[in-house]
Amino acid sequence: MRQLGGYALYLSWTDLQLGRGETVADTARTISRYVDGIVARVNIHHTLIELAEYATVPVMNALSDLDHPLQTLADLMTILEKKGGFEGLKLCYIGDGNNVCNSLLIGCSKVGLDMVVSCPEGYEPNPEFLDNARRNCKASGSNVKLERNPREAAADADIIYTDVIVSMGQESDRERKLETFLPEYQVNSEIIEAAKGDVIFMHPLPCRRGEEVTGPVIDGPASVVWDQAENRLHTTKAILTLIL
Repeated sequence: MRQLGGYALYLSWTDLQLGRGETVADTARTISRYVDGIVARVNIHHTLIELAEYATVPVMNALSDLDHPLQTLADLMTILEKKGGFEGLKLCYIGDGNNVCNSLLIGCSKVGLDMVVSCPEGYEPNPEFLDNARRNCKASGSNVKLERNPREAAADADIIYTDVIVSMGQESDRERKLETFLPEYQVNSEIIEAAKGDVIFMHPLPCRRGEEVTGPVIDGPASVVWDQAENRLHTTKAILTLIL
């Protein structure tokens, strides 16, 4: 917002009356009187739905437990920069079918980018997002699919993508998830070697080195994670410009 010439307020949960029991609806109505837009990161997606329902200004999803569209926009910008387009490309996502994976399914299917998701049983992406992505594929000509074997999924991939195994709010489930995902669903040199020679590696950051990805991969020649991180700034400014 500063780069665009505006002004931003950072309000944590405890800075708001939400921390004292005010409803989301009442908070939305009140804040709308003071600002031109609300950018929210929430633990529960329904909080965003309620904010948008009762606010009289635009509400932007900066992250929820279900969806992370701003990350996907930065990801698509990065792929466009590195690959020059989307047609004929394959993105392989290895890991938990979380909010990042859900959003990638929508973004890839809309721009015609093939996507394969490799995850353990029980950790698939949200079914509604899968169904929406498959409907998008009919219009874009791309396809999405699930593949349990990560090395099979990575074969001939143009992009390898992963995210943390334990997302925010899942700390109590950490040990069980690590036992389920590791070592099979870790992005390491073997996964990179299974992909195309000019594959790029992506991660929304922050990462846990030695868990979902090894240090040599994230620091290696295939990694574009720092450009990807920078593009969060540019794509967010684009959305702010569009809605404000």
